[in-house]
Amino acid sequence: MLIAIIGNSAQSLLSFRSSLIRKLVGRGHRIDAYAPDYAPDTAAAVEALGARAVRFHMQRSGTNPWQDARTTLEIAGLLRRSRPQAVLCYFMKPAIYGSIAAGIAGVRRRIVLLEGLGYGFAPGANERLRHRTIAAVMKALLRSSLTLVNRVLVLNGEDRDILVERLHVPATRVENIGGIGVELDCYEPAPVNATARVFALAARMIVEKGVRDYVEAARRIKTRYPDTSFLLLGEVDDNPGSLQRSELSEWTEKGLVIWPGRVDDIQGWLKKCDVFVLPSFYREGVPRSIQEAMALGRAIITTDHVGCRDTVVVGENGYLVDIRNVDQLEAAMERLITQPGLARRMGQASRRLAEERFDARRVDGIITAHLEE
Repeated sequence: MLIAIIGNSAQSLLSFRSSLIRKLVGRGHRIDAYAPDYAPDTAAAVEALGARAVRFHMQRSGTNPWQDARTTLEIAGLLRRSRPQAVLCYFMKPAIYGSIAAGIAGVRRRIVLLEGLGYGFAPGANERLRHRTIAAVMKALLRSSLTLVNRVLVLNGEDRDILVERLHVPATRVENIGGIGVELDCYEPAPVNATARVFALAARMIVEKGVRDYVEAARRIKTRYPDTSFLLLGEVDDNPGSLQRSELSEWTEKGLVIWPGRVDDIQGWLKKCDVFVLPSFYREGVPRSIQEAMALGRAIITTDHVGCRDTVVVGENGYLVDIRNVDQLEAAMERLITQPGLARRMGQASRRLAEERFDARRVDGIITAHLEE
């Protein structure tokens, strides 16, 4: 049968949906892969997976209702012409507008995958009037769109509870599938220094990912351990909470962090670090970046927060710290610096946990079963 997969970018299809597309194609299905920003190289890469690249127009983070309405109608028209039997929408905007479009087009099977509830549900997202307005509109649209779907897949229990209790999605439609997983065979653990010397954070450069907390902890640590290095991997974003390039450049000029911006070889960069850090207070699902670092055998420092806490067994593969608590973050880093062999042991435990919890083949099987139902 024909299955449409609707995402927010071509790169996300390649980074996060490749194994699923290959699995579906291997089972004899035809796949239309929707993204708003195809370039010749990304379209060719998606088609090499066996899918058809379908472009539509969408502002990833804009709040123009007329533009969003046009996006919805455009997707609906594309779906009407191609007539898929099932659709999978992932990430917030495609989940909202893609599911509405699928309803308009009469697609029989409609599945939404929410990899975190995002900006509108993050602590502090509602502090300013504009942000409160955006969050309120987002929640209303999400609530309405989810009435049109057969199944909503989430990555943690807290997100499931919010959808059921606050957005009133029927409990029978919402399923917690755990972390989305990574293709473990593609991640070969690399050696780790006996004592932690290189730390890394990989994320979009937005405030809620805890970037400023990471940099402040780095500043403190470097006063006592000047041979330590702190990688900051990721590009600025059009999210309302995005950091400015000037701030990132200032940190680089002061020698606090190494910031190469967006990196394509994320594995190569993560292999340079001994410890992966994500002090996020964003409304995460289960962060893909942490799962990748675990698969590569890295110790983890992250927050005792939705989604993040699901990646750490405290004292075994890393540490949990309170959100926005730089003192705890600094202490966890120092522990890994001063205790020889600790980062290496925790990294080995991370790989074992990744094999138990975050194998993409398990999650691809769940999604496939729902699409084929």
